[in-house]
Amino acid sequence: MKVLALFLIAVACALAEDKYTTKFDNVDLDSILRSERLLKNYVNCLLEKGSCTPDGKELKEHLPDALETGCHKCSEKQRNGSEKVIRFLVNKKPETWEQLKKKYDPTGEFSHKYEDELEKHNIKA
Repeated sequence: MKVLALFLIAVACALAEDKYTTKFDNVDLDSILRSERLLKNYVNCLLEKGSCTPDGKELKEHLPDALETGCHKCSEKQRNGSEKVIRFLVNKKPETWEQLKKKYDPTGEFSHKYEDELEKHNIKA
């Protein structure tokens, strides 16, 4: 019985590690996108030009993996938030979008890989 309990705990831990943390899922993305100062701070964090909040640090840490795996470890809320932020940056802050693409997609690999997905969401990146 103890062996079964340990096995179940090990499986639960493995499954939990297969997803990104959701502890920052309630960050108010709209307030960040409306605030030049907040948005700039997050962008500077991602571009390694400034300090990071705990949620910014988490984002920066997982962004390369999320790009590589198609956000496989993301929660639904994280996927929706990603779409909202991408749409905003592409439409309202194209220079910022280009800076982030230059850092996280210098070869255009991910832009090409997610072309159809972006089109499906009417995002012209």
